Amino acid sequence: MSSKAATLVDQAKRWAGNYGPYSNGEEGAAYTAPLRVRAAWEAQDADAVAAMFAENGSLLVGDEQLTGRDEIRDFLRTAFQEGYRGTRIPEEPLDVKLLAPDVALAITQGGRVAEGADTWAPEDGYRAMWVLAKRDGDWQVVCRQTSPVEG
Repeated sequence: MSSKAATLVDQAKRWAGNYGPYSNGEEGAAYTAPLRVRAAWEAQDADAVAAMFAENGSLLVGDEQLTGRDEIRDFLRTAFQEGYRGTRIPEEPLDVKLLAPDVALAITQGGRVAEGADTWAPEDGYRAMWVLAKRDGDWQVVCRQTSPVEG
């Protein structure tokens, strides 16, 4: 196996562990949307994060309620150069439920990890609620809302 292939296999194994008990079925398929947001965030790719949201999707970042892909993209382009530079948002799924064949709710717990840190500071821990919708065969984020969880 080539070095590049081995790296890809290692990355796939690492990401597979992020599904928790929701690695199979439609719940697992729905949960790919939050994981793709997380991967795009960690790559500091504002365009890719915004693309995971429905056209009129909503994202709460700190105290900023962002609505629509353009607003999400514009905010994150600046944020990834300033206060959110190098940050990560590791989260564990606590629950993923199908509410209808094309609508799911995911509850996660995690935090915003500062650049160079191994874990989040207690004040940066949160629980997140993700409303997900399947459109044209792919899961998108309709809304991501967070609430602080003190450590």
